[in-house]
Amino acid sequence: MFKIAGLSLGVTMGVTMLATMALATEEYESIIMQGMADGDTTLTNAGGMTLYTFDKDKPGASNCNGGCAKKWPPVGAETAGLVEDDCTVITRKDGSLQWAYKGAPFCAWIRDAKAGQTSGDGLSGKWHTVKP
Repeated sequence: MFKIAGLSLGVTMGVTMLATMALATEEYESIIMQGMADGDTTLTNAGGMTLYTFDKDKPGASNCNGGCAKKWPPVGAETAGLVEDDCTVITRKDGSLQWAYKGAPFCAWIRDAKAGQTSGDGLSGKWHTVKP
């Protein structure tokens, strides 16, 4: 009877892992590399909106909270512990999940009104487009 229960647990864990892997790939595919007009490459969301990193963030931790996060909304993730290429998911101070590139959390910029805009790049000398 123990073997049957163990087999059942193993199958359940395997199915859960496969479902999580499928979700990871689907979620990750919403972050894409976008060729820019100047020939540069930057990461964007699926809608073509530019993604940014903040110099005050530490690897795996965002320091853009409160008012900062209202201007620079975090790029949310749905599943903790995902890893795809150089992209990972971190947990923010408020417990929400956020995508990161090489440990640097992604944010959007509320002043970018349409796909391909990079108006936040270099802002205050602390915000930068994400270049793979």
